[in-house]
Amino acid sequence: MRFQLTADQRQLREEVRTYAQERIKPEAIELDRAGEHPTEILDELGDRGYAGLTLPERYGGQGEGMVELAVLTEELAAALMPVASALALHLGVAEAIQRFGTDDQRERFLPSMAAYETVGVLGLSEEHAGSNKLDMETTAERDGDEWILNGHKQWLTNFLHGDYVLTYAKTGPDGQRPNNVTAFLVPTEAFEVEEVWDTLGARTVKSPRATLSDVRVPDDNRIGPVGEGYVQRGRLQTGINVPARGVGIARAALDDTVAYTSQREQGGRPISDHQGVRWEVGEMAERVDTARLLTLRAADRADRDLDTTREFSMAKISATQAAVDNANTATQLHGGIGYTSEHHVERYLRDAKLLTIAGGPNEGHKDTLGEAVYQDHPG
Repeated sequence: MRFQLTADQRQLREEVRTYAQERIKPEAIELDRAGEHPTEILDELGDRGYAGLTLPERYGGQGEGMVELAVLTEELAAALMPVASALALHLGVAEAIQRFGTDDQRERFLPSMAAYETVGVLGLSEEHAGSNKLDMETTAERDGDEWILNGHKQWLTNFLHGDYVLTYAKTGPDGQRPNNVTAFLVPTEAFEVEEVWDTLGARTVKSPRATLSDVRVPDDNRIGPVGEGYVQRGRLQTGINVPARGVGIARAALDDTVAYTSQREQGGRPISDHQGVRWEVGEMAERVDTARLLTLRAADRADRDLDTTREFSMAKISATQAAVDNANTATQLHGGIGYTSEHHVERYLRDAKLLTIAGGPNEGHKDTLGEAVYQDHPG
């Protein structure tokens, strides 16, 4: 068994790594400090074709799979995690249109999305629908050829610079769940921004809360059959971006720590000469390799249309916790200077914490993983 990427996948990795390290990382500290949106960077990623990475070539995409998405996301996250978030969540919306939309919807939306000229936003979570999305309160009532939407969505990544929100709303009674949720593409200008939070990390791409009040949406903007939006969403695999972001932060923390401890001297020698430091760094490398292997395994299974329930939860738990642990160790080994924004490691720690919550909290994935293990090993 050969644990390696293909030649094309390795080329993608090198291209994105070079761009991310030379273009994004030098600006990361200032962008984070100012809470400034990386507009130019994201536009450049669109110009390079990455905003259509997983879309078919006929719509201007590259026709790649989830392994390539994981590779791309790791490299971007290693430079500035919110950039990876923005692009991956946009791709997730585009993937839903590609998988479940009509031919007309694909022609209308996907070419401009592949170029990042039209930016997608995911509208799923709500105040009382966090881990259990079926508790959502947003509703859509049919009125002829239109739907009237009322409610709110929050954690709307890309919203302030986005164009369409893939909005999930109840179209049937709770007794029909999960077949009572339908997806719609709603223009961002139809929402009213209610709250833009000041967050611990991910400061450059905001994720606000916004409301819908008697917003009319044409049936032509409904994605998939009525009542099947939530069920269909379970068949999307672009969530692999969350553990991939974890791998990126964990690796960046490792790279920065090796570089810093190799040149930082105490007592006339680099602190990397100390056995305790080397053990810590070795553990950091172990976390990166474990997280990456688990993430790529889940991505590979997704590309082969295999069940990823166990593999995805395992990757998500491992990679996001690896990001937190490596960022924490990196900050400790940098000493006092690691606690300042002169270095990247304090940002890694702030950004990493989000990943243990986003995409479903790790505690929920532990439940999923435990259940899958018992199903695979009947007593």
